[in-house]
Order: sequence, then structure tokens, then C-alpha cells
Amino acid sequence: MTASERVVHVVDDDPAVRDSIAFLLDSAELASKTYESALRLLEALDGLEPGCIVTDVRMPEMNGVELVRALKERGVPHPVVMITGHADVPLAVEAMKAGVADFIEKPFDDELLLASVRNALDRSAGAEEQAGERAEVLTRIESLSTRERQVLDGLVAGRANKVIAYDLGISPRTVEVYRANVMTKMQAGSLSELVRMTLLAGVS
Repeated sequence: MTASERVVHVVDDDPAVRDSIAFLLDSAELASKTYESALRLLEALDGLEPGCIVTDVRMPEMNGVELVRALKERGVPHPVVMITGHADVPLAVEAMKAGVADFIEKPFDDELLLASVRNALDRSAGAEEQAGERAEVLTRIESLSTRERQVLDGLVAGRANKVIAYDLGISPRTVEVYRANVMTKMQAGSLSELVRMTLLAGVS
């Protein structure tokens, strides 16, 4: 899915601002959906299309920072761009610490907002791609036998074949056979690639 196929989810309690941002995004050929509050967005999470979120910092019921925290708690991967008034910069800094990708001060330049949104969409694509790769690596790891997994753990820990053989009570030659099986099943062309895969999967 390319950046142009992703959706920019715009959250603002001011209908004029929502419509203005949606019009700007449309003119840049970026798809968008608008929400009148943070709660409306949270209600729509189940069917939320991949993309990014643009939200105002000051809103009734739940402000932008609270929204970012709520999204983080729910594991929503969408990068967030926050729009803030000049007086809200301390709040925006707090939002950055909470995980906001970027914040833009009002009145903002259209090109600045579009550049920030495109960066967020690129980040979204990267995160989605990495999540898919991680799931694929985990599937490959699950295909390993118990002994192959033990050899994998030894390899990733940087142990030599002889050490792995001693630890497992098998011959170095047998370790070589298991190592070849691991490389084949994991589709790794080198030991460094194997290590990178396990780090990505979070199982090392």
C-alpha cells in the first residue's frame, strides 16, 4: 500500500478546521477521514484504515495528548501529527514524549503540514512493513524443531559449533546439520542475517 492509498485521519472539534485540512489533503491527492472528537476516533478503531492521524491538541472531553496515550495503550501503530497553538508548546513537548511524530504550530503553512503528513505516512508504511516481516520471521521460528531452536539460540548468542555441541550433548557434526536446517528454514543467507531476523522478532 503506497502513501497515496493510506488515509489521513483528521481529529478536530472545529468543523471549519476539519474541512479546511480535509480540503488541503484532497488537493494533494491524499485520502482523509474526519472526526469531531478524540472519542469518535477511538470508537472507529476497529475499522481504522492504515495511515496517520492529524489531531488538534486542545479539544473538549479528551485532548490530543490524552488521545495519543489512549492510542498507545491500545497498540494503535498510526503516527500522530499534532496541531498546536503557540501557547500550547509545553503541551506539545509533552505530546512528543508521549510518542507524537511531529507537531505544527498554528497558523501553519500548508506545505509544512503536507510535508509532515507525508513523513508520517512513510513512517506508517515502514512500521506496517516491519510488522509483516516480524510475523513472517516468527512463523519461520515456529517451524523449527526443539533441537533446531536450541541451535538457533546458541548461534544468536555467538557460540561456536563446538560450544553448542558441548552444551547440548551432541557432536559438532550434528550441530552443523542442525545449523544448515536452521539457515534453510529461516531463509537466512548468512549468520548476520539470522541474527537480524531474531532481533526483529524479539526472540533473541
